[in-house]
Amino acid sequence: MSVISRSHARLPTTLEIAVYDEFGERRTQAIAAERALTLYLNRREIVTLMTLGADPEALVAGYLRNQGLIERCEDLLAVHVDWEVEAAAVVTRGQPEDLEARLGQRTVTTGCGQGTVFGRLLEATSLQALPQTVLSQSVLYALLKRLGDYNETYRSAGAVHGCALCRQAEVLDFVEDVGRHNAVDTLAGRQWLAEADSADADIFYTTGRLTSEMVLKVAQMGISVLVSRSGVTQKGVELAERFGVLLIARAKGRHFQAIHSPGRLRLDAIPPRRPGDRRPG
Repeated sequence: MSVISRSHARLPTTLEIAVYDEFGERRTQAIAAERALTLYLNRREIVTLMTLGADPEALVAGYLRNQGLIERCEDLLAVHVDWEVEAAAVVTRGQPEDLEARLGQRTVTTGCGQGTVFGRLLEATSLQALPQTVLSQSVLYALLKRLGDYNETYRSAGAVHGCALCRQAEVLDFVEDVGRHNAVDTLAGRQWLAEADSADADIFYTTGRLTSEMVLKVAQMGISVLVSRSGVTQKGVELAERFGVLLIARAKGRHFQAIHSPGRLRLDAIPPRRPGDRRPG
């Protein structure tokens, strides 16, 4: 892998403000940072992202990767962030010949902060076949329990989403940001920048909805199991079926809803039914 010039311009994810509670008493409260970062690819303005600023170089690298604007890590030469001007400059060996056409074809997605998917990524057919990872119910429960140790920014300030790359019940890398699309892009960027040992991740976890954007980005990372504590959208389900992604929605405690799971979900830890549990029918 080529050496990438980087600025390492990380900022604190929270700041403190004064608030007044329901008793009229003044106290200090941590809130999530939200910073604008305009991304330039070879001096061409691409997009402005709203982010915590915890790992901006990985965020912009992953964004360009997931948008299909950089296809190989080897083409990435430099990622420099300057918070004084709220800009990230990315330099590559080249850029797509149809860049302007791609930038003209934007789909505003349902991701927090209105993520965009450039070109025809939603109609992508060039994705490599995904490994059909089998998920055990016991592994899912162990993973959900372990993920409870993360979400540091959410616990102190709220207002953020978290995403994780996992190898079965092991959490390899975890990122929080103001939008789940930023978090998944940062994880994708960290993979390319080798910031974490997550190359063999086989499960992706998110606190946000399982939308078309999330399914597509996770599939681009070569992962075929996507877990969320939230629900799914119609287009997310359609793309999951198309790409062979097992969706685990509304995963909290011992409850979950598996979608497109024939042969992919091993029920080895079925919990006892409790009074009031809904039965199929």
